[in-house]
Amino acid sequence: MKRNETAPAHTIVDTMLDAVGPRLRELRNRRGLKLSDVADATGLSTSTLSRLESGLRRPTLDVLIPLARIYRVALDELVGAPPTGDPRIHPKPIRRNGWIYLPLTRDGAPVQAFKVVLPAKRVGRDVKLASHGGYEWFYVLNGSVDLTLGGEVTTLTEGEAAEFDTRQPHSITNATDAPADILSLFSPQGEQIHIRDS
Repeated sequence: MKRNETAPAHTIVDTMLDAVGPRLRELRNRRGLKLSDVADATGLSTSTLSRLESGLRRPTLDVLIPLARIYRVALDELVGAPPTGDPRIHPKPIRRNGWIYLPLTRDGAPVQAFKVVLPAKRVGRDVKLASHGGYEWFYVLNGSVDLTLGGEVTTLTEGEAAEFDTRQPHSITNATDAPADILSLFSPQGEQIHIRDS
């Protein structure tokens, strides 16, 4: 083959499909799931999943669709399809407990970025602390928020940022009666706890 010639299409497809197995394993490990967890969630057998991850079974659309759903990645990302040339992200708001999370990164990224709108402060409501593996970072775009870490409360205002180990019991709440906006970066564990778990 001459240097300027491109590889035949079937070779490119074969290369893409060969990379699916390691990508599936990496996505499963990143989410902290066992093969049996994925099998329960997708209806695929653990042996099928194991053969897919090891490259002993060729991935097909009927197995890739449920896997893309459980790993929350687009199908083209799962198979490593070449980029379409449009770098824009088309976020869909996620609403949980009065909060609005606007994803700023594609699903499956090692760090997930969100613009978060916090509702007005709720008087008399107990602050619930959460702890989990990973790190969290946020920047106050508008308003002011209270960051509770362990027993200490720190109020951050517009233009201030915080980073912390999420193994410490923590909570972020609005400090005022007006909505507040923050830019937040979550590790996969933090995203699962704060946004995906119901």
